[in-house]
Amino acid sequence: MSSKVRVRFAPSPTGPLHIGGVRTALYNYLFAKKHGGDFLLRVEDTDQTRFVAGAEKYIVEALAWCGISPDEGIGGEDRGNGPYRQSERKPMYREYAETLLANDSAYVAFDTADELERVRALAKEAGASNWQYNYITRENMKNSLTLAKDEVKAKIAAGEPYVIRMKLPRDHEVRFEDTIRGWVSVNTNNMDDKVLFKGDGMPTYHLANIVDDHLMEISHVIRGEEWLPSAPLHVLLYEAFGWESPIFAHLPLLLKPDGPGKLSKRDGDRLGFPVFPIDWKNDETQETASGYRETGFYPDAFINMLALLGWNPGTEQEVFSLQELVEAFDLGSVSKSGAKFDFEKGKWFNQVYLRGMSEEKLASALKTELNSRGLHCDEKHLGTVAMMMSERATFPKDLVTEGLFLFERPSTYDEKTLTKKWSADSPKMMEDISSRFLALVTFDAASIESCFKGYLTEKELGFGKVGPSFRLAVTGKGMGPSMFTICEVLGKEEVLARISLAIEKLK
Repeated sequence: MSSKVRVRFAPSPTGPLHIGGVRTALYNYLFAKKHGGDFLLRVEDTDQTRFVAGAEKYIVEALAWCGISPDEGIGGEDRGNGPYRQSERKPMYREYAETLLANDSAYVAFDTADELERVRALAKEAGASNWQYNYITRENMKNSLTLAKDEVKAKIAAGEPYVIRMKLPRDHEVRFEDTIRGWVSVNTNNMDDKVLFKGDGMPTYHLANIVDDHLMEISHVIRGEEWLPSAPLHVLLYEAFGWESPIFAHLPLLLKPDGPGKLSKRDGDRLGFPVFPIDWKNDETQETASGYRETGFYPDAFINMLALLGWNPGTEQEVFSLQELVEAFDLGSVSKSGAKFDFEKGKWFNQVYLRGMSEEKLASALKTELNSRGLHCDEKHLGTVAMMMSERATFPKDLVTEGLFLFERPSTYDEKTLTKKWSADSPKMMEDISSRFLALVTFDAASIESCFKGYLTEKELGFGKVGPSFRLAVTGKGMGPSMFTICEVLGKEEVLARISLAIEKLK
């Protein structure tokens, strides 16, 4: 094994990439970059029955949007360790399966699916609901351990379907150290003889995973805790081949926000948030799912949220750039227990990133949103409006929705403000203000404010008497940003027209 840190993310192309998978990829990426290593993307498509067209492309695009594209493999460089799709590596796996057969670490089994089902049913009737093909039951099954060598050869020569199973030793303690969980120990009496090579000529995950990790010189296997039960088998496979095992780290699950259990798409649908990084559409089934990118999340905010779901930097810092995450990340600080997903915290991160953007970038985002809705704002006011609305925005679309009154005249008026603040005196006060605004030569925020306050002083009125009616007439709202800035953006003609309209409609 290479002394250089080399990690891989190896998803199956069976559909859109769950954010739990994105977090696994992120932790692999951060660990590799922290140690000057390589991050590989490999596609484990050994189960052709679950293959979904477009899933691989989706995975590559999702990681690219997150800013964590691989150095090597699918979506990265080919550095001579490919192919990086297991289906394209198919010819090489049989050689390794044959090696295991030759050193008595595996055996051939001819049991059909129907035969195995009958055995399981009989075991269930006898009270053994969890039947396993193991060191005890294999002695009564149809395999190369129970059949004569000539019979085994004859069956294979006749083309009879078979699988290759791992031959686990009896009562053997498998021990390995997990970077996150410490020492793990499992007795082989509690394990079963997993299939390593299937009847269709494809390896199972277990064999292909080990062979590929070895040939690609993977130094650390960082993956979800759902693979922890398989780790003892993988350790035994490394031993059977005489290879050095990589260092393992099994990550905690992402849990649903409102109860026990793993976060699923159903939870997102039920609670109103995506569980995938970008929008997904299955062209065959027309199934769709929403993503964080299209919801309006910035990739930095999305990554920041995911990084802290299961990892603690040990400081009070919450907002990290990707480079800061690389510098701070430590596998030893990853929690053993699952992390409850918190969409509201994710929105908070997005707010932080949005509000931290430059006026120029916010103006560009606002212009894009306006164009998508067929709305317009004078170029000279774009930056002002964007900065003003950013204080109330979580997503780019909020720059418009929170300030729609800047682009469209109000068609309704806030009921609460209308009831409490719009009085019999309001129409006359609005007429007085309009006449003063009409006389202004310069219609900017400072001049408008001076004029408005001059009116209050002259009439000996408090701001609370006039301000709410003024805001209601111009914006239709009960609260919001500075009215003087709003009026400057709208322009004199529009402000006067809106006040006149309000006086007429709110008689």
